[in-house]
Amino acid sequence: MTMVSFLIPSRIKNENMKKTLLTAVFALLSITAFSQKKSGIGIKGGLNYSANGDYFESIGDAAREPDRNVGYHLGLFGQLAISRLYIRPELIYSKTKSDYQGDKFDISKIDAPILLGARIIGPLHLFAGPAFQYILDTEFEGITIDSIENDFTIGANIGAGLDFGRFGVDIRYERGFTENEATFVSTNGLGGPSRIDARPDQLIVSLSLKL
Repeated sequence: MTMVSFLIPSRIKNENMKKTLLTAVFALLSITAFSQKKSGIGIKGGLNYSANGDYFESIGDAAREPDRNVGYHLGLFGQLAISRLYIRPELIYSKTKSDYQGDKFDISKIDAPILLGARIIGPLHLFAGPAFQYILDTEFEGITIDSIENDFTIGANIGAGLDFGRFGVDIRYERGFTENEATFVSTNGLGGPSRIDARPDQLIVSLSLKL
């Protein structure tokens, strides 16, 4: 009874955090859509060169390090300009992939970075900020039963970009901070559970278009 009483408020709190975050991002996107000339809203997409953390096949086994794989992302962004500074919220669907000696681990997630940027010279700008992530699904090749420790996590983005009128390109590094493990159990239940550090570690290249 005590355990149930503890878990229910925790789940409600997590759900409220997710709703608050998404509401805040949508509000910022709406504000930027009606702001001054250098502000606005747009679409973006590109490639992720990513890997997650180590893979432990079962208890006591040595860790396997991942090979990086190419994934993709697409979504919306808003930009609110304040002199040479800007605030840029984004709402992105991402698909990341890691390869553990032939065993592939895929994550589908919603990313919501909230970035603070500065225009340096000409089209060049730099940015950084927190990245909130909501994991939609995980899949480990050949295994159907899985669970993720935390579906709501926090990381950070840092990068640089170039703007050419309505078009832009940027490259950034993303790293997850929240400790998070995906656990997988084979359908025959033999060998014990496998564990993967699900924190993202990736380079992201994006093209954007301001509408």
